[in-house]
Amino acid sequence: MKRREFIPLIGAATAWPLAVQAQQAPKPVIGFLHAGSAGPGAPFMAVFRRTLANAGYVESQNVVIEDRYADGQYDRLPEFAAELVRQQVAVIVTSPNPTAAQAATNATGDIPIVFMVSDDPVKLGLVASLSRPGGNVTGVNFVISELVAKRLGLLHELLPSATHFGALVNPNAVTTDSFIKDVTAAASAIGVHVEIARAGNSREIETTIATLADRKIQALMVAPDTLYINRRVQIVTFATRYAIPTIYTVREYVETGGLMSYGPSVPDAYRQLASYTSRILKGDKPANLPIVQLSKIDLVINGPTARALGIAIPPSLLATADDVIE
Repeated sequence: MKRREFIPLIGAATAWPLAVQAQQAPKPVIGFLHAGSAGPGAPFMAVFRRTLANAGYVESQNVVIEDRYADGQYDRLPEFAAELVRQQVAVIVTSPNPTAAQAATNATGDIPIVFMVSDDPVKLGLVASLSRPGGNVTGVNFVISELVAKRLGLLHELLPSATHFGALVNPNAVTTDSFIKDVTAAASAIGVHVEIARAGNSREIETTIATLADRKIQALMVAPDTLYINRRVQIVTFATRYAIPTIYTVREYVETGGLMSYGPSVPDAYRQLASYTSRILKGDKPANLPIVQLSKIDLVINGPTARALGIAIPPSLLATADDVIE
């Protein structure tokens, strides 16, 4: 081959892959709206990314994830949701927080939304029904808020002589009023008193738990809330410092030294989020995807923490516990 014939062939060979690349569709963008913070939520997002990858969507290769973290400042969520809408993301996913879900649904009626909430999404006004959500929205019901009476009952079973309980609630959470109503009714049913204590940021968490200790509460319930899950190490540390037996919503508290939890699996919820997200990216419509209700609820007990508090776990609780951490 003559040199003048070879050079055009090289040019054609180089230009061909560039032309193919130029014709490739842009990577779909997942906008993820987080009520909490990046650090404490990292293990859950790792589950989300692995599940997406198993479904064929690998971050940076054929999908992009745009994270927006409110760091517990729920009033920032509408602004972040509007940003994602302006960016025209392919789907908006929200962390397990009703305020994040409401911010997303208020921001768009067109972009598909996959939420995770701790309360009934029909009651929250997010969907028309569990089986047929309708519109551009579907998601996962984390089924935490509906277990208030059961948690108080477990705490009372652990400490049958206790009559003065505390409940830590976030005044900025949309589910707080419902939680207070439920815990007050549950306390009345078993003949105990529950003192409501409000803490909406890290500083207030510390001072509020100290105040509850001064008021001689005998046990504590922690309400379901993203801020609290993100601040789980701080909450467990202060509950331990003041020797307050405490029941939590998810096992991650117990894994950091908390006494007891009763609730669903956070990683399972993130797997479901990723599964629905991948299905929507492949063409499924949110309106046709029924709300996932997490049905497996676990009772987890931390044996060393119980012994440090001088608590003998009743055999009835040990028999029903799904896991006893030693």
